[in-house]
Amino acid sequence: MSGAEFPEVMTTAGAVRGRREAGLTVFRGIPYAQPPVGEARFAAPRPVRRWDGVREAVVFGPPPPQEPLGPDAAPPGGLAVDDDWLTVNLWTPDADAAARRPVMVWIYGGAYKFGSSDDPAYDGSRLSSDGELVVVTLNYRVGMEGFARIEGAPANRGLLDQVAALEWVRDNITAFGGDPDRVTVFGESAGAGSIAALLAMPSARGLFGRAIAQSVPGTFFSDALAADIAETIAGELGLRPTVADLSGVDPRKLPHAGAAVSARMREYAHRWGPVALTPTPFSPVVDGEVLTATPWEALASGAARDIELIVGHNRDEYRLFLLLAGLLGQVDDGLASTALGLFGPTPDAERAYRAAFPDASAEQLFELVQSDWLFRMPSLHLAQAHAAGGGRAHLYELTWPAPANGGALGACHGLDVPLTFGVYDGLGAMLIGPTPAPETEALSARFRSAWTAFAATGDPGWPAYDTEQRLVQLLDAEPAVAAYPEEASRRIWERHTFTSLTLAP
Repeated sequence: MSGAEFPEVMTTAGAVRGRREAGLTVFRGIPYAQPPVGEARFAAPRPVRRWDGVREAVVFGPPPPQEPLGPDAAPPGGLAVDDDWLTVNLWTPDADAAARRPVMVWIYGGAYKFGSSDDPAYDGSRLSSDGELVVVTLNYRVGMEGFARIEGAPANRGLLDQVAALEWVRDNITAFGGDPDRVTVFGESAGAGSIAALLAMPSARGLFGRAIAQSVPGTFFSDALAADIAETIAGELGLRPTVADLSGVDPRKLPHAGAAVSARMREYAHRWGPVALTPTPFSPVVDGEVLTATPWEALASGAARDIELIVGHNRDEYRLFLLLAGLLGQVDDGLASTALGLFGPTPDAERAYRAAFPDASAEQLFELVQSDWLFRMPSLHLAQAHAAGGGRAHLYELTWPAPANGGALGACHGLDVPLTFGVYDGLGAMLIGPTPAPETEALSARFRSAWTAFAATGDPGWPAYDTEQRLVQLLDAEPAVAAYPEEASRRIWERHTFTSLTLAP
């Protein structure tokens, strides 16, 4: 094995050996913390132990324990026995300490209960090659392991994992050709919600200078709500939500308790409110220690004013969930009225939506209010809060419709991920198809160009958002800069404050 083909790099814990692939140097499965099992179960991540010799770093680490994607599906990664869930992967043009290239760190989504960095959709090779930068992906704990409110354990362990990975980047990225002073975090859905939380967390200060948050969810839990949900999930096993009770449960079996509650969330609407009608019982918890305030409150107070931000959403976010729930073409006026009453920002939200969108069908209203509540307005309000706190935010909206299903899904949730990476596996294949058209590749190239330019310089190529002109980048086959197009929704939600969701009385 030649050094050129299998380069070695010394990290703070020991040497790793990667591999040259398609003009890049790639390292996979490097641990950034100890396996969170045994005495470390449900604890904050602990520094990785040093190793002797050279550790092979050509295979992804195993996914964190998580629910299967469906009732008949196996969990990601099967039933791997390796407990090294907390690992990072890197794509770099050259592992040369003198290079000092920009660094982009990806945080995956998945409703805070799914996800792993071995997903082919998150291959960083095109971003690294196009932008001449270092791309890092990481695993973090999800579901019960990462986000359940467990007595005797810190809250938001999945977020603490992300902080530990960013600390690893700070301490090691120079050896891989990266610049620790030019780190950009980027992520989508729960990954974007994680980034919003990191912007607000004191423990993450100084670990990144730029952030890209794609479709920020508005769900952050109060301590009381999170504790009640955890009690319900632990109760599936006849246990209490404590470290003492749960640490004896196999981490690969514990997700089944979460899946059982996920399957009948609607039963708890009287206690959990609108969150019972979402796909997940997990979200970051405003616990007063790890996370002391919601991102909107923290950013408005100037907590992240020195961090440059891109934030945005897709035009038709909720349509993907309509498809997955089998509701496309099935929503009647009664269901629309229920959704408007549950998710709208004011008691007269139904009247406001029907007046603002007089020609909308019942299905369109059902989709609109949930797109607004879950992703669109949280993303817009994050940009507004950042600007109010003295920071700079660039806002975008993806308006290009997914080609699959004759365009029926529109610019739905998740469509931005294959466009960001230029990879069309997994969800990308479902929304775009296995072979992208030239128009698709052109839009993906614009995504990658804007994202990597922002990581390098702080300028994505369009003006910062302000509350007078409200200029945003519309990402479509013919991109344009225009006034924020969802003005009717913006006005309905303009007095709403995104706070932590509470337990119903």
